[in-house]
Amino acid sequence: MKWGSVLGIVFVVMFMVMFQWPKMNETREKVAFAVLTAVGFVLAVLLLVNPEMPGPTQLIDAVFKPLGELLEK
Repeated sequence: MKWGSVLGIVFVVMFMVMFQWPKMNETREKVAFAVLTAVGFVLAVLLLVNPEMPGPTQLIDAVFKPLGELLEK
C-alpha cells in the first residue's frame, strides 16, 4: 500500500477538521461535516488500495440499465 499517500490524506483531513470545526456552531452542522469527511476519507483510501474499483456511475448504470430496457419494450 502507498503509505505516503495515506499519510497525506490523513494530514489533509486533520487540517480540514482543525480549521473548520471551531467555526461551526450547530450540532447538525458538525455531524454532517464529520459524516461527509469520514466518507470522503474512506473512499480516498479505498481508491488508493484498489484503483480499479468501479465508480458510482457504473453502479447506477448496472441498476437502471435493466429498468430502461424494460421500459423500452
